[in-house]
Amino acid sequence: MVTIGEAARRSGVGIELIRYYERTGVVTGPERSQAGRRQYCAAEVHVLRFIRRCRDLGFSLAEAKSLLGIASSEQLACGDAQSVGQRHLESIRQKITDLQQMEAALVQLMLPCKAGQQDCSMLDTLLEGPESDWPPQDRCLNI
Repeated sequence: MVTIGEAARRSGVGIELIRYYERTGVVTGPERSQAGRRQYCAAEVHVLRFIRRCRDLGFSLAEAKSLLGIASSEQLACGDAQSVGQRHLESIRQKITDLQQMEAALVQLMLPCKAGQQDCSMLDTLLEGPESDWPPQDRCLNI
């Protein structure tokens, strides 16, 4: 049995994040000592490490919890895990596409920029819009 600090060190999950996972039901809380301190066994540290690995791959907490449930079942269901993984992979691929489009737009936006000039074509383009009222007359903005 180890303390929360040692469980954090061994799993790579911060103490506050461990507490959050317990509060939200991602993981079950460990046993407590007579003094009320959390005491983690090796299996609980392993679960924390599993969740951290899922999060490192970008899985949401819900997906990580689902994968943990699949991994913890008596009959490992590779198809179920693959389904979760496939949905996540499709999401990642969409994000990559979106980021590539943002990159191309930003490159185009920055092309006319000339360093050292007072007027900035990039800022001018960003400030333009259907209701171009820059600078705002309303002084509630502290820019």
